[in-house]
Amino acid sequence: MPEERVLCGERCLEREANKMETERLYYQDAYIKEFTATVLDCREGKKGYEIVLSATAFYPEGGGQPYDMGILQLARDFSPEGRGCPRPTIEDWGHNPERAGAVHVLEVHEKEGELIHYTDAPLEIGSQVHGMIDWARRFDLMQQHSGEHIVSGLVHAAYGYDNVGFHMGSDVITIDFNGELDEEALHQIEAGTNEVIWQNQETRIFYPSAEELKTLPYRSKKELTGAVRIVEFPVRQENLSDTARADRACDIRNTACLAGANDSGIASLPYADLCACCGTHVARAGEIGMVKLLSVVKFREGVRVEMICGKRVLDYLNMVNAQNHQISVLLSAKPDKTAEAVKRSMDENYRLKGRLLTLEEKLFAQEAERLAGRGDVLLFEKEMDSDSVRKLAVAVMETCGGRCAVFSDNGDGTFKYAVGEKDGDLRALVKEMNQALGGRGGGKTFFAQGSVKAEKNKIQDFFCMNER
Repeated sequence: MPEERVLCGERCLEREANKMETERLYYQDAYIKEFTATVLDCREGKKGYEIVLSATAFYPEGGGQPYDMGILQLARDFSPEGRGCPRPTIEDWGHNPERAGAVHVLEVHEKEGELIHYTDAPLEIGSQVHGMIDWARRFDLMQQHSGEHIVSGLVHAAYGYDNVGFHMGSDVITIDFNGELDEEALHQIEAGTNEVIWQNQETRIFYPSAEELKTLPYRSKKELTGAVRIVEFPVRQENLSDTARADRACDIRNTACLAGANDSGIASLPYADLCACCGTHVARAGEIGMVKLLSVVKFREGVRVEMICGKRVLDYLNMVNAQNHQISVLLSAKPDKTAEAVKRSMDENYRLKGRLLTLEEKLFAQEAERLAGRGDVLLFEKEMDSDSVRKLAVAVMETCGGRCAVFSDNGDGTFKYAVGEKDGDLRALVKEMNQALGGRGGGKTFFAQGSVKAEKNKIQDFFCMNER
C-alpha cells in the first residue's frame, strides 16, 4: 500500500511524481473575476495552508507582476443573485473574516510546476469552491504592467536601452534602464506613451512558432525557447503601406524615431512594444488611462525611472492638487501662481533670517561683555536652534574666564546644549553629564554639543555639584 499522510486534517494518498495541473484561467481571459474549481490538494505550510485547484483566475507572482489576492468559498455556501441572498463581494469578506466556508487567498506562487494558493484556513480536498479575486488590485496591476511595457518599448526604440529590472510597488513602479535619460527625454517618452494609450489600440497576445520567433525583434532579458508568449501594443498607422510598415519594423532601433521628431514620434513605429511576457494586461491600451513619469535618477550604469499609471495617476493628481490648494490658501495666491508666491515667501524669509542673525550676534556680544570675568556660567534659553546655542556658548566662553554651558529648552522635556571652556578639557565633565542627564553628544576637548533629557532643576543640580 502507498504511504499515507495527513493534509489539512484529511488523509490522502501521496501525489504522483507528476504535479497536479491547474487550468490557468487568467491566460484565457484576464478579465475573469470569479470562477469555480475543485480543491485538488491542501496541506499545511509555513505561510498557512497551501491549496492547489483544478482551475484558477488567481495570477501567481511572476514576470515582475505581484500575485492576486481574494477569497475562496465553498460552492455550497455561495449565494449568487437570484437565490434570495445578497451577492457577497470582496469587501464583504474583508469585513466578515470568520464567515463559514470561506478562506482568504493571501499569496499565490508557482513552485516546481504547481500553482499554490496560500490561505489562512484549509479547504476539504475534493470540494467545489467559488473563487473571487480582488479585482481592484488586479486591474491596478494590469494598468501598471501594461503602462510599463509601453514606456520600456518606446525607450528601447528611441535610445536602444534595455529594461534591466523593474519593481511594481504598491505606490510606484521603478524601471532600471542601462543608459542615460534626462528630464527632456522623460517628457518625450511620457508624451509618446500617452499618445499610444489614447489611440486605444487592441493589445495583441500571441504564441509565435519557433520560426516566427526568430524573425521577431521582441524584447527579452534572456534567450527563450519553447512556447513563448508575446505581448504587443500596436500603434495606429492609417497611411502606411505594408512595405512601409515592414521598413519601420526593420528600423525599430532608430534612435531618431522619438528624439528627433517634432512631436512624440510614435507614428514612426509599427508598435509601441513587442515583448515576451507572462503577465496579465489590459485588452486595449486606453484602459491604462494615463501614464505619469515622476522622476529619473542615476542608478548604477544607467538610470532609474519612477512612474505610475491609471487610477494611481488620478490619486497622485488629487494629492498634488490638495497640497497646492493648501499652499494657495496659506499664501493667498491663485492655484497657478503658488510657485511664485512660495519664492517670494522664501526670499522674504531669507532677508528676515539675515536680519535676525545680525541682531542675534549683537545680543550675544552684549551678553559676553556682561558676563566677562564671571568664571563658570550656566545659561538657559528657550527654543533656540543648535547653531545659536553654539554661537552663544562660544561668545561667552571667550570672556567669562571659566566654562560656559548653554541649555535651550525644546519644549518637550529635552534641552539642546553647548559647553565650552577656552583652553580647557571638558571630556570627563561631558561624559559624566550625559550619563547623569540622559544626554548624547560630544565634540572637541574644549567644546561639546548635544542634547539631554532632564528637567531644568536636575541640570542646575548637576552643575552645582561640579562647581569649581
